Amino acid sequence: MEKIRTHISFTVTNDLSYDQRMMRICNTLVDAGYEVELIGRKRKNSTPLETKKYKQTWLNCWFSKGKMFYIEYNIRLFFYLLFSNTDVLSAIDLDTLLPNTIVSKIRSKNLAFDAHEYFTEVPEVYNRKLIRYIWSSIGNMCITHVDTAYTVGPELAEIFTQKYHKKFDVIRNVPLLEEIKQLVNKPQPPIIFYQGDINEGRGLEQIIRAMPSINAQLHIAGEGPLLSKLQQMAQSLNLTHKITFLGYVKPYNLPELLAQATVGLNILENKGLSYHYSLSNKFFAYIHAELPQVCAPFPEYLHINLTHEVAALCECSTTALIDTINDLLYDSSRYSKLQQNCRLAKQQYNWQAESQHLIQLYQNVIS
Repeated sequence: MEKIRTHISFTVTNDLSYDQRMMRICNTLVDAGYEVELIGRKRKNSTPLETKKYKQTWLNCWFSKGKMFYIEYNIRLFFYLLFSNTDVLSAIDLDTLLPNTIVSKIRSKNLAFDAHEYFTEVPEVYNRKLIRYIWSSIGNMCITHVDTAYTVGPELAEIFTQKYHKKFDVIRNVPLLEEIKQLVNKPQPPIIFYQGDINEGRGLEQIIRAMPSINAQLHIAGEGPLLSKLQQMAQSLNLTHKITFLGYVKPYNLPELLAQATVGLNILENKGLSYHYSLSNKFFAYIHAELPQVCAPFPEYLHINLTHEVAALCECSTTALIDTINDLLYDSSRYSKLQQNCRLAKQQYNWQAESQHLIQLYQNVIS
């Protein structure tokens, strides 16, 4: 008789096709013997879902943004989870935690919480007192009921543990350790590469203003609220020949793009504690591509850079970016050193090691 597998439901508010952290988590738990479902929302411009090892479910919403979207999505998610065949509910960030918590109580199901960021400290929330109060209240009310909690880095784990009086473990946003293709001759002029959401505070306006003083191309992979503004900036500064907007890029296409790049970009303005304590996907993606990067001098990046100097740390200003990137492009000795350090760092920070801790966390929840 076939053994019935434990079913885990993960819930996000984003599209399902580009979230590399959730893809890794879901694939790992399927391989560990669990039945996994990833639930998200369908956007108007969502591309068809590709077949995965795990089940993918889109919830359709009338509203696409703002408070009405979050209200509608949480209501739809509540009723979906209430009647779903699941054993463990796993909420990703505060914006899906409330319906998961209520359903876990009604149905006596185990509840996990994955904090991808310091949600109440992101720029879009921090400066809006009422919105921040609502999300903070949801966190204070719900996190005490979770059976296991984890986040992306040690600094945030310590902050959340103290804030909510609930132990937070760490599951970092690290890629699988795989062989990479290194190009013998990279494109000229060099390519500065950014991947991620095009949101406020990501240093993208500053790097565009810096481009007239840097002999390189800038490739931006991603979409978000600032996209049209940045495209207009590039046009008004007569930089369309130096700046390419790639739009959303499927995760499996990123290695080829990273292989062509010379410098990775991971710059943040110090707008709220979420950015200050971030430890992003792109930081480790650049490391695994053996791509030296220009990086914000924030605590998690500083800590890793002290052990493995993989980045040139840089404040988020146009002048600092010009100086730092030009130094990196023209100092071949330092560039080679950072590349070598990337090769060493990825032996420590990789998903093969990190996934074992993830599996143990869910085994503990279910046992």
